Amino acid sequence: MAIGPVEYLIVEFPGNQFKGEIVPALADLIDSGTIRLIDAVFISKDTDGNVVWDEYDAGEEGDGFGFAALDGEAGLLNEEDVVLAAEGLALNSTAVLLVWEDVWATPFAVAVRNAGGQIVDGARLPHELVQAAVDSMNS
Repeated sequence: MAIGPVEYLIVEFPGNQFKGEIVPALADLIDSGTIRLIDAVFISKDTDGNVVWDEYDAGEEGDGFGFAALDGEAGLLNEEDVVLAAEGLALNSTAVLLVWEDVWATPFAVAVRNAGGQIVDGARLPHELVQAAVDSMNS
C-alpha cells in the first residue's frame, strides 16, 4: 500500500476549554478521503504542570468529545512523543495531538519516490503570516 506524507498537529485549548468542536471538521476530512487518521492523543496540563493523557481508541465509546465516531487507527505515538508535546503546552490547557496521512498527496509522494527523489523539508506557514501577506497584496 502506498503511503502519503504523514504529519502531526498539536491543537492547544488554553484554560482547558476543549469541548470537541473540531470533531465534525476532522470527520469531514476523514470521510472525504482527504486524510487518514493514524493516531490521536488527548493531553491535559493542570495549573501545577501535572500532565495526564489518553490515547484515542477507535473502538471506545463515550469519549465525551465525539472522537469515538471517527474512523481511525491508534498506536503510532508513544509516551516519549506525548511527553515532548506536553512540554510545550501552557499550564491549565488541554490539547489534542493528531497524526494523519495526507491521502490527497499520496500520488505526488509516490511520483517523487518513483523518480528517485525524496522530500527533505517542509513547513506549515502560520495563518497570521499568510493572512498578513494576502492583506498586504490586496491593499
